[in-house]
Amino acid sequence: MTIAGFDQPLYILPFDHRASFQTKMFGWKGVLSPEQTARIASAKQVIYDGFKAALAAGIPEKKAAILVDERFGAAILRDAASHGYMTAIPAEKSGEDEFAFEYGEAFAEHIEAFQPTFCKVLVRYNPEGDRALNRRQAELLKRLSQYLREQGRSRFLFELLVPAEEEQLQRLHGNTQAYDLELRPRLMVETIEQLQDADVEPDVWKIEGLDRREDCQKIAAVARRGGRSKVGCIVLGRGADDEKVSHWLTTAAGVPGFIGFAVGRTDFWEPLTAWLAGTITRDDSVNRIAGRYRHFVEVYERGQSI
Repeated sequence: MTIAGFDQPLYILPFDHRASFQTKMFGWKGVLSPEQTARIASAKQVIYDGFKAALAAGIPEKKAAILVDERFGAAILRDAASHGYMTAIPAEKSGEDEFAFEYGEAFAEHIEAFQPTFCKVLVRYNPEGDRALNRRQAELLKRLSQYLREQGRSRFLFELLVPAEEEQLQRLHGNTQAYDLELRPRLMVETIEQLQDADVEPDVWKIEGLDRREDCQKIAAVARRGGRSKVGCIVLGRGADDEKVSHWLTTAAGVPGFIGFAVGRTDFWEPLTAWLAGTITRDDSVNRIAGRYRHFVEVYERGQSI
């Protein structure tokens, strides 16, 4: 068996946040009005302009990508395609503990409408958790994986979150840092194995940052086992601060199989909220987002030489 994979450098600026954007950025609940929807779309345009400013400042287009949703970012996706930028769109319903397609049985139509470089899913999966839940999720993800392989245009980008089970935290006396260091790396390996065995075959695994290089090596090894030699891994930012994200990127950079990152909120949240509050100009927000994105590219590429 050979999976196509994707092993080129990949630096994603993700802003496909939907539920969290609506409630935490704007404080809005329930069904949005057309005006509110347009307001969110205009905020996402600021992030996209930051991405384009970073490209203009020297980030190579062949390494850069955006991840944005259709609901608030359809115009952005169309513009990015017209410029030949790599794009990714989410397939999951936002803010749900169990994976479900955002557009239900029409998921394929929405992928084909934009023909993104990547189709992304965010999935919460703990191999020591609810087995029935894990099985249901794997069945849906297998459908998407098979569809993308047959479609042959959009690659499969899989964002894996492994939230702690209550019993796991109790074993560690509620210490979430101990969970991240001592338990989560092993659970991530087991999750990837289980999903691969269920015929879920991402081209790129988007994973939570790891504090030890040897854990990055284990993740890359399982992602590439059994003929998956071109499958890539990227580090996600988790909305952490600059110091923590830089540590995760430096730890993973240079490990064979790791090809980049997807850092979103750490890039855009503060500059965007400052603009929305009227404390900085739109141009300042765009430039700060561009600068942060470029900063993490530099951090990652420096880490490759360590």
